[in-house]
Amino acid sequence: MFQKIVLGAAFVGTLLAPALALASSCPDHYADGRAPEIRNQKLAVATRELCYGVFGIMHSGVTRTPLWSAENLRAYNVASAQGLKRDNAFHAEPRLPPSQRAELDDYARSGYDRGHMAPNGDMPDRRSQRESFTLANMVPQDGDHNRHIWAPIEGAVRKMAKKEGQLYVITGPAFLGTNLRKVGNVLVPSHVYKVVYSPRQKLAAAWFTENQSNAEIRVIPVAELERIVGIEFLPSLSRQQKERMLHLPKIRQKKKNNFFS
Repeated sequence: MFQKIVLGAAFVGTLLAPALALASSCPDHYADGRAPEIRNQKLAVATRELCYGVFGIMHSGVTRTPLWSAENLRAYNVASAQGLKRDNAFHAEPRLPPSQRAELDDYARSGYDRGHMAPNGDMPDRRSQRESFTLANMVPQDGDHNRHIWAPIEGAVRKMAKKEGQLYVITGPAFLGTNLRKVGNVLVPSHVYKVVYSPRQKLAAAWFTENQSNAEIRVIPVAELERIVGIEFLPSLSRQQKERMLHLPKIRQKKKNNFFS
């Protein structure tokens, strides 16, 4: 049984509060134009929506990470992205106040990767690719987890998008428990998740894993993830729809001794 979300005194709160529903400035990134709604009101402290070309972010000035990054992922964008060479242009987000944003120095020599939430591999052009390297789209991620667990999940989503034609994808961190740590001023998530919704099938499901090497890869209903994290990810879907499961591919974790970069 998962512990209630605890981020010191700031994030303690009930998960049963009415959802904080605000109109999104970039509704095209969300299923039925409706962005996720924050149910744990403490998570809403110092949040700011950031809109980019093919993804949108709800940023937390408390954690200095996204609460989520969302994509309307289309097959033709995936195809376009395959021909682009990775740029690695990591940068601080200039639209955020310095007191609430991550800086490159926060990650330096931290032992953690700058883990994309909206993946660079989904970006169809140079502008979108550069946008994806904003630190507002990053969380401190265990390096082995990033390369051997998360990268295969991202690849599986792209294959699904090619088959389905379109997917709505919401990716983000969870901060569970009381033993959380920081790198610089950035809070390290205990878990990461990826919600996938197929508008063709009208079904959704989520991958949910601990942010550590050799973590178990769990596939759970969106309704369960919403209860764990305190965010209603797909507010236009009924509770019954969110209890049903979209089939997500089984991920075979890449092992370090079999992985060659």
